[in-house]
Amino acid sequence: MSDTIDLEAIRAEKDQLSAVESNSPLTKPDPAISVPAGTELAVAKKRRTLGTAAAGPSKGAAGAGGAKEKRERLLLKTAKGTRDYGPMEMACREHIERIVKDSFATFGGSCLDTPVFERKDVLTGKYGEDQKLIFDLMDQGGEQLALRYDHTVPLARYLAMTGATAPGAPMQKLWQVGKVYRRDNPVMSKGRMREFSQADFDIIGPADPMIADAEIVGLTCTILSRLDVGAFTIKINHRRILDGIFEVCGVSADKIRAISSAVDKLDKSPWEEVRREMTEEKGLPLEVAEAIGAYVRQKGEPLALLETLSADTKLAANASTKAGLNDMRLLFQYLRAFNVLDKISFDMSLARGLDYYTGIIYEAIVEASAPPGFKAEPPVEPAASAKAKPKKKKAAAPGEEGEEIDESQVGVGSIAAGGRYDGLVGMFAKAAAAEGKSVPDVPCVGISVGMDRIYALLWPKWVARGRRAKSTVAFVMAFGASGGEDPGLLEARLTLVRELREAGIRTDYLPKAKPKLDKQFAAGEKDEVPFAIIVGETELQNGMVNVKEQRWELSASGGKEKVKTTGDERGVQVPRAELIEWLKSRELYKLWEAGEA
Repeated sequence: MSDTIDLEAIRAEKDQLSAVESNSPLTKPDPAISVPAGTELAVAKKRRTLGTAAAGPSKGAAGAGGAKEKRERLLLKTAKGTRDYGPMEMACREHIERIVKDSFATFGGSCLDTPVFERKDVLTGKYGEDQKLIFDLMDQGGEQLALRYDHTVPLARYLAMTGATAPGAPMQKLWQVGKVYRRDNPVMSKGRMREFSQADFDIIGPADPMIADAEIVGLTCTILSRLDVGAFTIKINHRRILDGIFEVCGVSADKIRAISSAVDKLDKSPWEEVRREMTEEKGLPLEVAEAIGAYVRQKGEPLALLETLSADTKLAANASTKAGLNDMRLLFQYLRAFNVLDKISFDMSLARGLDYYTGIIYEAIVEASAPPGFKAEPPVEPAASAKAKPKKKKAAAPGEEGEEIDESQVGVGSIAAGGRYDGLVGMFAKAAAAEGKSVPDVPCVGISVGMDRIYALLWPKWVARGRRAKSTVAFVMAFGASGGEDPGLLEARLTLVRELREAGIRTDYLPKAKPKLDKQFAAGEKDEVPFAIIVGETELQNGMVNVKEQRWELSASGGKEKVKTTGDERGVQVPRAELIEWLKSRELYKLWEAGEA
């Protein structure tokens, strides 16, 4: 039995456990448990002590004591950090995915798919301090497996397997959309989950300096603009600039990655907390931490900050920083050509904790990315009378559940992030190569779009705009039918439904042999179908159909109101032979097809 305590599940099961205990001689409280009855902790300790006995008495015990076996009720809930999406929510998610995939194709990408789980040795050693968030699986026939943490490492493994390190290997643009898994404390309302979707686009292979990097940043701006996430900023930095700053300030090589991880928290924690982590937890001298702070708290307009850093004599003398600044100068030149330089913030605090980044790094943020009320500027010490800040809760250790999180105090975080990782593919190829064999590195740069975080931003807008769950455009109905072999005109309806579907028109009908007209209208209106196509005996004989065109608009009260747009109650008559062309010519049909109605 797992030692993990899920307080949410315990509360839901408390009554079940009490009921079982009252009926089972095997489930009497253990004298060793000295906690107040009725508390969640008491229930948790009882569960650990009683083991499987809480499921009910065994047959033998029931027979001996005469007690009737009691069934334990199934707790209907999803696993922590996961959720279901209903039809309306999936319509929003599919809208996001369509735009992302179309943008990937527009930038010349080809689709890739990799397994959702990998050998554990493929994933280990790539994620720095986040290594503890990998979901391990049980031993499967001698293979140690884990769920994928991202798409980047599986992509690098795939490239190493398929000859990307071979001389003359061509440049590739590959994209992948799928679920990844992290054993983190979830914040569901902000799209921060244990199972979530990411969309990755990567450029692999030789290209002149910073051109592919600029392409990736341009793609990111295109996607976020098309998704209408609101005002966004792309924060950009360079790992070589950061490494050079740490060297100049006196950080030893073995502490650079740990200090990078601390610096990366400046987007959600004040400088005082980051400095405290550097000195008290990482063992950095205070004067070194202050020197680092003078650099990493700088950010702003790309070209202006670039000139400021270039004029620093200490940085100019460092080879790593100098190379990074030269890269950034080229990058900003190309981003101006892509007309996205105004979306860029050169942010020295951006560090990205993953170990595999080697060059440019970037994150896309919106106003909701930071925790509510958090100010990115160095904070002023609060007055004595100021309201005390709530204590930051300690993160859960691997394998344990964290404390409940106040989701109102958590931001969405970055909605897209990535960078250059030139050494990752070569790392796999070298590990698999014969001893002494030389394997070159493979240039790679990419972006990962957080689909669930974008969904968390767009879903309220989707609801406010009154979007619908289905994309059905036409609903075929029967009217005025009498006796005969087909009193509900079912065959005539099915034939028309087939013809419309074959023409690419999304069509539905009520699957009843003799449906009432009001029931058919109710079914179509429930899904807000814009075209009601009505078939009657007279219309069949004359080769005509009635079409009622209608739409729904948001009312002042926030509900939906039907607005009729053509004809009387029975609509307008359209020749059956011209119906498909007529439908596709309608402005309302074009709006539905474009997803704008």
